[in-house]
Amino acid sequence: MAQATDDLNANPTQAQQILEEVRELRQKVEQANQKNNEFNQKFDNHQKTTQWVVQLAFSLIAAATVTVIVLTVLGR
Repeated sequence: MAQATDDLNANPTQAQQILEEVRELRQKVEQANQKNNEFNQKFDNHQKTTQWVVQLAFSLIAAATVTVIVLTVLGR
């Protein structure tokens, strides 16, 4: 570690370049995290919507089944 510190002190331009690269990488990681959070939100919305559609479909099937049974029993 002392060797690396001595090297950076000997070459401040290189140290500045490394700092700039670290800052750029940090910014890219933050952007990736933000995009990941947006994706997770969209995925959650899609999952909830899909679940709602499935529940609606089963409700409609159940209602149609009950209707057919009631009409058959009543003989109409």
